[in-house]
Amino acid sequence: MALTVRPSARTPAGHVSLVGAGPGDPGLLTRAAIARLRGADLVLYDALVDDRVLRYARRAQRFYVGKRAGRHAMAQRAIEALMIRAARRGKRVVRLKGGDPFVFGRGGEEALALQRAGVAYDVVPGVTSAIAAPAAAGIPVTHRGVSSAFLVVSGHEEEAFASAVAALQPNGITVVVLMGLARSAAIASRLIDRGWSRGTPAAIVVDASRPGQQVWRGTLDALAADAVELEACGAGTIVVGDVVAIGLQEFGTRNSEAGMRESVGRTGV
Repeated sequence: MALTVRPSARTPAGHVSLVGAGPGDPGLLTRAAIARLRGADLVLYDALVDDRVLRYARRAQRFYVGKRAGRHAMAQRAIEALMIRAARRGKRVVRLKGGDPFVFGRGGEEALALQRAGVAYDVVPGVTSAIAAPAAAGIPVTHRGVSSAFLVVSGHEEEAFASAVAALQPNGITVVVLMGLARSAAIASRLIDRGWSRGTPAAIVVDASRPGQQVWRGTLDALAADAVELEACGAGTIVVGDVVAIGLQEFGTRNSEAGMRESVGRTGV
């Protein structure tokens, strides 16, 4: 169910939807997300949104506002101002984000900005890559007798990551790192320094749920030594913990292609 906030009596008929696009595969979009895209006048989309997802917004103007590795197409405050301005002009706006809007997607910041401006908005959750990427590689983030909890943490800021893992018992839970691909060796070294075993299973999943999905499996020691062989240019998710070694087969790419065919058949896209 989407979270909906009603406008004040003075607010025009415009509306903003903060929509999660999931990890990539269009078949993983929610029905609510598809409905918002089909009804949109303007779509502001992020870097990690698959082009196939944008096909649902046929009648909308599409505007790229993505951020990748410090390269920002538009500043955050400018994005918020654009959403507010368009909604006040009566537009139906979709702010489209990879994964879930409220998982490292600045969805909370944007919701607060819309709320302060008196603009009607709703939030359409998406499948977060923190769970979908490991699952696509055959890695459950929890497994009875192996791991009963998992931590999702951003990896692109060293201090934030260090603070998040500081209180963890070594090898106690599964650690899932988003936005940390460029710092994977440093992240692994930090965990080893905190007492994690060098032999702890680790994995990297790139372009999860897409046809070009790649998976690397090894140990925390190999990750710290930067001994990862991947042609990585897409979104990457790091998974550390004994769940990586459970041994389920990878199925994300195959399911992604099948899901896309099924989605096309159901929706007529």
